[in-house]
Amino acid sequence: MLQTQTLFVSGENGYHTYRIPAILTTGKGTILAFCEARRNGGGDAGDIDVVLRRSFDQGETWEPVQVIADNGSDTIGNPCPVQDRETGTVWLLLCTNAEDGHERDILAGKAARGVCVMKSDDDGATWSTPLDITADVKRPDWTWYATGPCHGVQLRSGRLLIPCNHAMLDPAEERSGPYHSHVIYSDDHGASWRIGGIVGAMTNECAVAELPDGSVYINMRSYHGVNRRAFACSRDGGLSWSEMSMDEALVEPVCQGSVIEDGLGGILFSNPASTTREKLTVQISLDGCRTWTAQQVVHPGPSAYSDLAVLGDGTVLCLYECGENRPYERIALARFPAGTFRKAKLG
Repeated sequence: MLQTQTLFVSGENGYHTYRIPAILTTGKGTILAFCEARRNGGGDAGDIDVVLRRSFDQGETWEPVQVIADNGSDTIGNPCPVQDRETGTVWLLLCTNAEDGHERDILAGKAARGVCVMKSDDDGATWSTPLDITADVKRPDWTWYATGPCHGVQLRSGRLLIPCNHAMLDPAEERSGPYHSHVIYSDDHGASWRIGGIVGAMTNECAVAELPDGSVYINMRSYHGVNRRAFACSRDGGLSWSEMSMDEALVEPVCQGSVIEDGLGGILFSNPASTTREKLTVQISLDGCRTWTAQQVVHPGPSAYSDLAVLGDGTVLCLYECGENRPYERIALARFPAGTFRKAKLG
Protein backbone atom coordinates (compact mmCIF):
# COMPACT_ATOMS: atom_id res chain seq x y z
CA MET A 1 0.00 0.00 0.00
CA LEU A 2 1.26 3.49 -0.87
CA GLN A 3 2.30 5.52 2.16
CA THR A 4 2.81 9.29 1.96
CA GLN A 5 4.06 11.95 4.35
CA THR A 6 4.84 15.65 4.07
CA LEU A 7 8.46 16.73 4.60
CA PHE A 8 8.48 20.42 3.60
CA VAL A 9 5.53 22.85 3.74
CA SER A 10 5.72 26.19 1.96
CA GLY A 11 5.47 29.05 4.44
CA GLU A 12 7.15 27.20 7.30
CA ASN A 13 10.55 27.96 8.90
CA GLY A 14 10.66 31.44 7.40
CA TYR A 15 10.58 30.28 3.76
CA HIS A 16 7.92 31.28 1.26
CA THR A 17 8.27 28.17 -0.93
CA TYR A 18 10.11 24.83 -0.98
CA ARG A 19 10.96 23.48 -4.42
CA ILE A 20 13.33 21.24 -6.43
CA PRO A 21 13.46 17.96 -4.45
CA ALA A 22 16.38 15.52 -4.59
CA ILE A 23 16.75 12.30 -2.61
CA LEU A 24 19.58 9.88 -1.90
CA THR A 25 19.92 6.70 0.17
CA THR A 26 23.43 6.15 1.51
CA GLY A 27 25.35 2.91 1.91
CA LYS A 28 24.59 3.00 5.65
CA GLY A 29 20.85 3.32 4.99
CA THR A 30 20.47 7.02 5.80
CA ILE A 31 17.92 8.81 3.61
CA LEU A 32 18.85 12.36 2.60
CA ALA A 33 15.99 14.57 1.35
CA PHE A 34 17.18 17.86 -0.18
CA CYS A 35 15.36 20.82 -1.67
CA GLU A 36 15.57 24.55 -2.32
CA ALA A 37 14.17 26.84 0.37
CA ARG A 38 13.04 30.08 -1.28
CA ARG A 39 12.78 32.78 1.35
CA ASN A 40 10.84 35.66 -0.16
CA GLY A 41 8.89 34.20 -3.08
CA GLY A 42 8.38 31.24 -5.33
CA GLY A 43 10.59 32.40 -8.22
CA ASP A 44 13.79 30.76 -9.41
CA ALA A 45 16.02 33.69 -8.37
CA GLY A 46 16.31 35.50 -5.04
CA ASP A 47 17.35 34.54 -1.52
CA ILE A 48 17.40 30.75 -2.01
CA ASP A 49 19.13 28.25 0.30
CA VAL A 50 19.56 24.47 0.19
CA VAL A 51 18.00 22.50 3.05
CA LEU A 52 18.11 18.86 4.11
CA ARG A 53 16.16 16.42 6.24
CA ARG A 54 17.59 13.02 7.25
CA SER A 55 15.95 9.73 8.22
CA PHE A 56 17.61 6.73 9.88
CA ASP A 57 14.59 4.38 9.95
CA GLN A 58 13.67 3.96 6.27
CA GLY A 59 11.72 7.19 6.18
CA GLU A 60 9.41 6.59 9.12
CA THR A 61 10.74 9.59 11.08
CA TRP A 62 12.85 12.59 10.09
CA GLU A 63 15.27 15.04 11.64
CA PRO A 64 14.27 18.75 11.55
CA VAL A 65 15.07 20.90 8.54
CA GLN A 66 18.80 21.68 8.33
CA VAL A 67 20.18 24.57 6.21
CA ILE A 68 23.31 23.21 4.53
CA ALA A 69 24.04 25.91 1.92
CA ASP A 70 23.30 29.63 2.31
CA ASN A 71 24.72 32.15 -0.15
CA GLY A 72 23.47 35.19 1.77
CA SER A 73 20.73 36.97 -0.16
CA ASP A 74 21.83 35.29 -3.41
CA THR A 75 20.74 32.00 -4.95
CA ILE A 76 22.29 28.59 -4.36
CA GLY A 77 20.26 25.62 -5.52
CA ASN A 78 19.60 22.82 -7.99
CA PRO A 79 20.84 20.14 -5.55
CA CYS A 80 22.18 16.99 -7.23
CA PRO A 81 23.65 14.43 -4.78
CA VAL A 82 25.65 11.27 -5.43
CA GLN A 83 27.55 8.95 -3.09
CA ASP A 84 30.88 7.31 -3.85
CA ARG A 85 30.41 3.75 -2.62
CA GLU A 86 34.17 3.23 -2.22
CA THR A 87 34.85 6.24 0.03
CA GLY A 88 31.36 6.82 1.46
CA THR A 89 31.58 10.52 0.60
CA VAL A 90 28.34 12.19 -0.48
CA TRP A 91 28.94 14.81 -3.16
CA LEU A 92 26.39 17.56 -3.74
CA LEU A 93 26.54 19.55 -6.98
CA LEU A 94 24.86 22.98 -6.94
CA CYS A 95 24.40 26.16 -8.99
CA THR A 96 24.69 29.80 -7.92
CA ASN A 97 23.67 33.23 -9.16
CA ALA A 98 23.03 36.71 -7.81
CA GLU A 99 19.76 37.51 -6.08
CA ASP A 100 18.62 39.42 -9.18
CA GLY A 101 20.18 36.94 -11.64
CA HIS A 102 17.02 35.83 -13.38
CA GLU A 103 17.19 33.13 -16.05
CA ARG A 104 16.28 35.57 -18.83
CA ASP A 105 19.27 37.77 -17.91
CA ILE A 106 21.61 34.77 -17.71
CA LEU A 107 20.44 33.61 -21.13
CA ALA A 108 21.12 37.10 -22.49
CA GLY A 109 24.67 37.03 -21.11
CA LYS A 110 23.89 39.85 -18.68
CA ALA A 111 24.13 37.83 -15.46
CA ALA A 112 26.43 35.04 -14.29
CA ARG A 113 25.60 31.47 -13.31
CA GLY A 114 28.14 29.37 -11.42
CA VAL A 115 28.62 25.74 -10.44
CA CYS A 116 29.93 24.47 -7.11
CA VAL A 117 30.32 21.25 -5.15
CA MET A 118 30.08 20.33 -1.47
CA LYS A 119 30.78 17.06 0.29
CA SER A 120 29.83 15.21 3.45
CA ASP A 121 31.78 12.34 5.00
CA ASP A 122 29.25 11.64 7.76
CA ASP A 123 26.01 10.87 5.91
CA GLY A 124 24.94 14.51 5.71
CA ALA A 125 25.46 15.56 9.33
CA THR A 126 28.08 18.14 8.30
CA TRP A 127 29.11 19.62 4.96
CA SER A 128 32.15 21.27 3.46
CA THR A 129 32.14 24.86 2.23
CA PRO A 130 30.96 25.05 -1.41
CA LEU A 131 33.88 24.88 -3.86
CA ASP A 132 33.53 26.78 -7.15
CA ILE A 133 34.16 24.43 -10.11
CA THR A 134 32.64 26.65 -12.81
CA ALA A 135 35.85 26.88 -14.84
CA ASP A 136 36.14 23.08 -14.97
CA VAL A 137 32.58 22.21 -16.01
CA LYS A 138 31.21 25.26 -17.86
CA ARG A 139 32.55 26.48 -21.19
CA PRO A 140 33.13 30.23 -21.59
CA ASP A 141 30.31 30.68 -24.13
CA TRP A 142 27.73 28.84 -22.00
CA THR A 143 25.25 31.11 -20.23
CA TRP A 144 22.52 29.16 -18.46
CA TYR A 145 23.64 26.11 -16.47
CA ALA A 146 21.81 23.72 -14.17
CA THR A 147 22.82 20.61 -12.26
CA GLY A 148 20.15 17.89 -12.09
CA PRO A 149 17.85 18.63 -10.45
CA CYS A 150 17.67 15.10 -9.02
CA HIS A 151 20.34 12.58 -7.95
CA GLY A 152 23.49 11.61 -9.84
CA VAL A 153 24.81 8.06 -10.26
CA GLN A 154 27.99 6.08 -9.76
CA LEU A 155 28.59 3.68 -12.62
CA ARG A 156 29.93 0.18 -12.09
CA SER A 157 33.29 1.50 -13.33
CA GLY A 158 33.38 3.87 -10.34
CA ARG A 159 32.72 6.99 -12.43
CA LEU A 160 30.52 9.62 -10.76
CA LEU A 161 28.05 11.03 -13.29
CA ILE A 162 25.94 14.16 -12.82
CA PRO A 163 23.10 15.12 -15.21
CA CYS A 164 23.20 18.82 -16.21
CA ASN A 165 22.02 21.23 -18.88
CA HIS A 166 23.18 24.47 -20.45
CA ALA A 167 22.59 27.07 -23.16
CA MET A 168 25.17 28.74 -25.42
CA LEU A 169 25.40 32.48 -26.11
CA ASP A 170 24.94 33.82 -29.63
CA PRO A 171 26.86 37.14 -29.38
CA ALA A 172 25.35 38.55 -32.57
CA GLU A 173 21.83 38.06 -31.26
CA GLU A 174 22.67 38.88 -27.62
CA ARG A 175 20.74 35.81 -26.54
CA SER A 176 21.31 32.12 -26.06
CA GLY A 177 20.45 29.35 -28.42
CA PRO A 178 18.40 26.29 -27.40
CA TYR A 179 19.04 24.36 -24.21
CA HIS A 180 21.13 21.17 -24.34
CA SER A 181 21.38 18.37 -21.81
CA HIS A 182 24.87 17.20 -20.87
CA VAL A 183 26.69 15.37 -18.08
CA ILE A 184 29.74 16.06 -15.97
CA TYR A 185 31.82 13.31 -14.42
CA SER A 186 34.59 12.46 -11.99
CA ASP A 187 36.96 9.50 -12.29
CA ASP A 188 38.96 10.37 -9.17
CA HIS A 189 36.35 10.05 -6.41
CA GLY A 190 35.17 13.66 -6.70
CA ALA A 191 38.59 15.34 -6.57
CA SER A 192 38.02 16.85 -10.03
CA TRP A 193 35.10 17.21 -12.43
CA ARG A 194 34.98 17.36 -16.23
CA ILE A 195 32.44 17.95 -18.98
CA GLY A 196 31.11 14.75 -20.57
CA GLY A 197 28.88 14.19 -23.56
CA ILE A 198 26.33 16.72 -24.85
CA VAL A 199 22.92 15.65 -26.14
CA GLY A 200 20.82 17.17 -28.93
CA ALA A 201 19.20 20.61 -28.86
CA MET A 202 15.92 21.55 -27.14
CA THR A 203 16.50 19.35 -24.10
CA ASN A 204 17.46 20.44 -20.61
CA GLU A 205 16.65 19.06 -17.12
CA CYS A 206 17.63 15.41 -17.22
CA ALA A 207 18.31 12.24 -15.24
CA VAL A 208 20.63 9.27 -15.83
CA ALA A 209 20.72 5.57 -14.96
CA GLU A 210 23.04 2.68 -15.81
CA LEU A 211 21.24 -0.13 -17.65
CA PRO A 212 21.89 -3.85 -17.06
CA ASP A 213 24.02 -4.05 -20.24
CA GLY A 214 26.37 -1.33 -18.93
CA SER A 215 25.08 1.44 -21.19
CA VAL A 216 23.92 4.73 -19.68
CA TYR A 217 20.39 6.00 -20.29
CA ILE A 218 19.57 9.71 -20.16
CA ASN A 219 15.95 10.87 -19.91
CA MET A 220 15.30 14.55 -20.67
CA ARG A 221 12.80 17.37 -20.53
CA SER A 222 11.91 18.22 -24.12
CA TYR A 223 11.04 21.45 -25.93
CA HIS A 224 10.06 19.77 -29.21
CA GLY A 225 6.37 20.59 -28.86
CA VAL A 226 5.13 17.00 -28.64
CA ASN A 227 4.62 16.63 -24.85
CA ARG A 228 6.90 13.60 -24.70
CA ARG A 229 10.14 12.89 -22.85
CA ALA A 230 13.36 12.70 -24.87
CA PHE A 231 16.04 10.05 -24.33
CA ALA A 232 19.45 8.91 -25.57
CA CYS A 233 22.03 6.27 -24.63
CA SER A 234 25.79 6.16 -24.11
CA ARG A 235 28.13 3.17 -24.42
CA ASP A 236 31.22 4.99 -23.15
CA GLY A 237 30.10 6.06 -19.69
CA GLY A 238 28.53 9.36 -20.74
CA LEU A 239 31.38 10.70 -22.88
CA SER A 240 29.17 10.63 -26.00
CA TRP A 241 25.49 10.05 -26.70
CA SER A 242 23.37 8.43 -29.37
CA GLU A 243 20.91 10.41 -31.46
CA MET A 244 18.07 11.74 -29.34
CA SER A 245 14.60 10.18 -29.63
CA MET A 246 11.15 10.85 -28.20
CA ASP A 247 9.51 8.21 -26.00
CA GLU A 248 5.86 8.10 -27.08
CA ALA A 249 4.93 6.28 -23.87
CA LEU A 250 6.25 9.02 -21.54
CA VAL A 251 3.87 11.96 -21.63
CA GLU A 252 5.09 15.22 -20.08
CA PRO A 253 3.94 18.84 -19.69
CA VAL A 254 7.52 20.13 -20.25
CA CYS A 255 8.71 19.47 -16.72
CA GLN A 256 11.38 17.59 -14.78
CA GLY A 257 11.56 13.82 -14.23
CA SER A 258 13.71 11.22 -12.48
CA VAL A 259 15.04 7.74 -13.28
CA ILE A 260 16.70 5.11 -11.11
CA GLU A 261 17.68 1.44 -11.30
CA ASP A 262 15.48 -0.61 -8.94
CA GLY A 263 18.18 -3.02 -7.76
CA LEU A 264 16.89 -5.91 -9.89
CA GLY A 265 17.62 -4.58 -13.37
CA GLY A 266 14.44 -2.57 -13.80
CA ILE A 267 14.37 1.19 -14.38
CA LEU A 268 11.88 3.39 -12.54
CA PHE A 269 10.74 6.75 -13.91
CA SER A 270 8.71 9.53 -12.27
CA ASN A 271 7.11 12.69 -13.67
CA PRO A 272 3.74 14.45 -13.96
CA ALA A 273 2.35 12.11 -16.64
CA SER A 274 0.04 14.63 -18.25
CA THR A 275 0.13 17.65 -20.55
CA THR A 276 -0.20 19.89 -17.49
CA ARG A 277 1.60 19.74 -14.15
CA GLU A 278 -0.57 17.11 -12.49
CA LYS A 279 -0.80 13.33 -12.03
CA LEU A 280 2.62 12.62 -10.52
CA THR A 281 3.26 9.03 -11.61
CA VAL A 282 5.94 6.36 -11.17
CA GLN A 283 6.48 3.78 -13.95
CA ILE A 284 8.85 0.85 -14.50
CA SER A 285 10.65 -0.63 -17.49
CA LEU A 286 11.91 -4.21 -17.41
CA ASP A 287 13.55 -4.17 -20.84
CA GLY A 288 16.13 -1.39 -20.73
CA CYS A 289 13.66 1.50 -21.15
CA ARG A 290 12.24 0.22 -24.45
CA THR A 291 8.75 -0.20 -22.95
CA TRP A 292 7.05 0.76 -19.68
CA THR A 293 5.00 -2.04 -18.19
CA ALA A 294 3.34 -0.64 -15.09
CA GLN A 295 2.50 2.68 -13.57
CA GLN A 296 1.25 3.94 -10.21
CA VAL A 297 -0.23 7.41 -9.72
CA VAL A 298 1.31 9.01 -6.65
CA HIS A 299 -0.66 12.28 -6.61
CA PRO A 300 -3.53 12.82 -9.09
CA GLY A 301 -3.74 16.57 -8.47
CA PRO A 302 -1.31 19.44 -9.08
CA SER A 303 2.29 18.15 -9.01
CA ALA A 304 5.62 18.89 -10.67
CA TYR A 305 9.26 17.99 -9.86
CA SER A 306 10.23 14.66 -8.24
CA ASP A 307 13.13 12.35 -7.49
CA LEU A 308 13.42 8.61 -6.83
CA ALA A 309 15.44 6.42 -4.47
CA VAL A 310 15.45 2.71 -3.61
CA LEU A 311 16.15 1.29 -0.16
CA GLY A 312 18.17 -1.84 0.47
CA ASP A 313 15.03 -3.94 0.94
CA GLY A 314 13.60 -2.79 -2.41
CA THR A 315 11.25 -0.14 -1.02
CA VAL A 316 10.82 2.66 -3.58
CA LEU A 317 10.83 6.28 -2.41
CA CYS A 318 9.51 9.21 -4.42
CA LEU A 319 10.08 12.77 -3.18
CA TYR A 320 7.78 15.14 -5.06
CA GLU A 321 6.18 18.59 -5.28
CA CYS A 322 2.40 18.63 -4.91
CA GLY A 323 -0.67 20.46 -3.64
CA GLU A 324 -4.42 20.74 -3.86
CA ASN A 325 -4.57 24.04 -5.76
CA ARG A 326 -1.05 24.38 -7.14
CA PRO A 327 1.97 22.06 -7.40
CA TYR A 328 4.24 23.98 -5.03
CA GLU A 329 2.34 23.88 -1.73
CA ARG A 330 4.50 21.15 -0.21
CA ILE A 331 7.11 18.48 -0.86
CA ALA A 332 5.93 15.00 0.11
CA LEU A 333 7.46 11.53 0.24
CA ALA A 334 5.75 8.40 -1.09
CA ARG A 335 6.91 4.93 -0.05
CA PHE A 336 6.11 1.88 -2.18
CA PRO A 337 6.72 -1.58 -0.69
CA ALA A 338 9.27 -3.79 -2.46
CA GLY A 339 7.86 -5.43 -5.57
CA THR A 340 5.02 -2.94 -6.05
CA PHE A 341 5.85 -2.13 -9.66
CA ARG A 342 6.78 -5.65 -10.69
CA LYS A 343 3.37 -6.90 -9.50
CA ALA A 344 1.29 -3.99 -10.82
CA LYS A 345 -0.75 -4.05 -13.98
CA LEU A 346 -0.73 -1.17 -16.43
CA GLY A 347 -3.12 1.41 -15.06
